[in-house]
Amino acid sequence: MNRNLVFVSLSLFTWGFGEGLFFNFQPIYLKQLGSSEAQIGLILGAFGAAMAITHIPAGRLADRFGRKPLLVIAWLTGLVSTVMMALARGLPFFVVGMLGYGLTAFVSSPLGSYVTAARGKLSVGAALSMNTATFSMGMVLGPLTGGWIGDHYGLRTVYFIAAGVFVLSTFFILQIQNQPLDRHDPDSPPVNLLNNSRLKQFLAVVAFAVFAMYIAQPLTPNFLEDVRALSLSNIGVVFALGALGNSLFALTLSRFEPHRGFVVAQMMVALFALLIWRGTNMPTLAFGYFLLGGFRASRPLAMAQARSLVHQSQMGLTYGVMETANAVIFILTPPLAGLLYERDPFLIYQLAIALIAVSIIVSAIVPRRLLHV
Repeated sequence: MNRNLVFVSLSLFTWGFGEGLFFNFQPIYLKQLGSSEAQIGLILGAFGAAMAITHIPAGRLADRFGRKPLLVIAWLTGLVSTVMMALARGLPFFVVGMLGYGLTAFVSSPLGSYVTAARGKLSVGAALSMNTATFSMGMVLGPLTGGWIGDHYGLRTVYFIAAGVFVLSTFFILQIQNQPLDRHDPDSPPVNLLNNSRLKQFLAVVAFAVFAMYIAQPLTPNFLEDVRALSLSNIGVVFALGALGNSLFALTLSRFEPHRGFVVAQMMVALFALLIWRGTNMPTLAFGYFLLGGFRASRPLAMAQARSLVHQSQMGLTYGVMETANAVIFILTPPLAGLLYERDPFLIYQLAIALIAVSIIVSAIVPRRLLHV
């Protein structure tokens, strides 16, 4: 592994730890600040909107001007936003910081294209899965620590500690080197993404899969506290096992052919929904969250499939388009989940299982045809 991937991994590991301190507790903290479940859904939808608006511009800028500058900007934005959340004493200022943190999602496409270009002899799927694995390894420790701190000192304290961790992570990302820009032959330009019918069909399949897998997730922290009566420390253990699942499944499924691995990842998320819905004890709920690792593992597998449908010079923009499609889902899904939760907390898990079953069938058939034309 070259030095750049080493520093990327160190930065992602420390950022994963810092984000793990607070991220999964966000819905609970929003409730502590005075929000109802429906309002939490709307706030999380706005968070998704903040994520959505930057992906395509970031991917385009990464292709044209280089990836490292965008990575550095993302890390600094995340640090500043976390400080704002830590300093907030009321809901409005906290939401401003939270939305600022959502903007840092634009890092996904330049980070993905940076790692793809720096992968050496690794496959695209393995290189991208390494991102997920190292980030998730940090996330294993974060929820355990964050839950304990939340129980003893309050969740607000968690954000101050996370900001300190992000300073170290930012130091690591500053150590990576710039990369040369990828260019296509001007006499033989690649197919414009808007005219790439195979890519558009594939994106539709992925979007439906992401929606099906995500619908049960936004309000699950509240479900664990309200319905299953878990303490913050116990919820932290559940989240930590989920992060461990993220890391292990990212590494394991990267050994699969990406199309097959994407289907297997969805099966894991369906089992997550089933176990959270029907489980009543700590081990069952924790195992459910462990299987949720399939959701994060599915992302690099989808990106690896999309990479084969476009030219090298379009890599950043393609990843940006995919992240934007995902972010739009993150806008629409939390408000729907909030409404369903207030009607019946169990309903979102039943719906998730039904949608994922359909998605598995579609994902098993359509991408294979597109990728082998």
